[in-house]
Amino acid sequence: MDAEVTDSAGTHPDPEDRAGAEQPPPAPGTPKAANRSNTNPATDPGPGPENEATAAKATAPGGTDPDPENQASASEPAPGGTDPEPDTEAAAASEPTPSGTDPGTHAKRRRHWLRWTALGVSVVVLAAAGTGWWFYRKLDGNIHTDTSAASELDKYERDRPVSVVHDAENLLLIGSDSRAGSNSSYGRDDGGSQRSDTTILLHLAADRLSATAVSLPRDLMADLPACGRPDGTTSRAQFAQFNSAFEIGGAACTIRTVEKMTGVRIDHHMVVDFSGFKDMVDAVDGVEVCLKEPVEDRQAHLKLPAGRQTLHGEQALGFVRSRHGFGDGSDTQRMDRQQQFLGSLVKKVQSNGVLLNPTRLYPVLDAATKSLTTDPGLNTLKDLYDLVSSMRDIPTQNIRFLTVPRQPYVYNGDRDELVQPDADRLFQQLRDDQPIKVAPAGDVAKLKEGGGKDRDGKGGDGKDRDGDGKPDDPGPTPSPSAPPVYSGTDAASGMCG
Repeated sequence: MDAEVTDSAGTHPDPEDRAGAEQPPPAPGTPKAANRSNTNPATDPGPGPENEATAAKATAPGGTDPDPENQASASEPAPGGTDPEPDTEAAAASEPTPSGTDPGTHAKRRRHWLRWTALGVSVVVLAAAGTGWWFYRKLDGNIHTDTSAASELDKYERDRPVSVVHDAENLLLIGSDSRAGSNSSYGRDDGGSQRSDTTILLHLAADRLSATAVSLPRDLMADLPACGRPDGTTSRAQFAQFNSAFEIGGAACTIRTVEKMTGVRIDHHMVVDFSGFKDMVDAVDGVEVCLKEPVEDRQAHLKLPAGRQTLHGEQALGFVRSRHGFGDGSDTQRMDRQQQFLGSLVKKVQSNGVLLNPTRLYPVLDAATKSLTTDPGLNTLKDLYDLVSSMRDIPTQNIRFLTVPRQPYVYNGDRDELVQPDADRLFQQLRDDQPIKVAPAGDVAKLKEGGGKDRDGKGGDGKDRDGDGKPDDPGPTPSPSAPPVYSGTDAASGMCG
């Protein structure tokens, strides 16, 4: 008898046996409602306390209550350590809880919530990636590639200078004065011809801790090599005005002229038109300038009051192009003004965090790329981003602007010529990646007076400069190896100090 009780208690019956097996008849006087073995679990709200007691009695042989020993035996595994069958556990898990809530419902709801959350996140990520890709493709498609210049330069590779410091880079920035298309408001388009209105040789140091921008006057007399024309013919080598090189043979002829003049290898070039410059200034909300007196130049579409003010697109363009509204109207003053304005522009871009803010950087990039023509080495957004990123940490005081040493051309005062040996010394410093020192023009002029002054302001030449009636003590002799100081400015100075 004990063996039979242990076997029936230690091994649970299968759900099918529990539901369909014949049960012992109820004891006399027991209501039939107490026997719930054949009740459908799906419609049964769950056993009450009385039903649980009745069901427990029904499981004992003969309808008698099991003793405590049998109950303890029922809670232990069957002989041999056999665990309950999986079907039994699944059936028990699927039975309704006393509260009437199926535990599987909570799990299903949680799984649905997780799936919808994952789907929502995926949609957001894909939308952001798609938007970013659209912006990238748009900016990348704005850039124009000058393949003709690259092809022309390949023909004369043997004649071109080689790089001395390979990690340093030299870029030629060309501002075109074309009046075609959207630039027609600035004058007549004479058949689509154009000259370089502004040319800047930008040298990036190998350690990327400094940058030097050297302006080349458009009226500078220079040796132009024989250049290929757009119509397939070749020009003759000639001594002519520098900016005519761009009109004759485009960027390739200008690059070869600069390389012949300086001995500096040009790694990349960019051509920017009027509209692009205006849009870039507008993209940074204008640039602040300070004027000592009012300015009016009808040819440059410019009329400004004296004092501190912020210039936007159209005014900014007129400001950097004007010659007749400032001073003596010389190209020298115009280049000085351009350098100061570019310094203020760079300072504002860095100080306002434009380079680190995608929302503010996009309009700047859009304006720049729409009007930009580059060589194949800079014709993608990634190439331009890498270039700008390499310059991002350069201190503004190490971004220097100057004009190549020049003077009025001896045979024509309206033209310029290089001052030697100052110009060659500057070009040598650029080739060797040596630091360039700049100072305001007035300070540079004082250094050159009477063989130079010492730090106390004395000339050191035996003359009475301090007004005490006695010859001044000789000052220190300038070291011949001391680096020269050129007339210029830096981005930290700005136009308003």
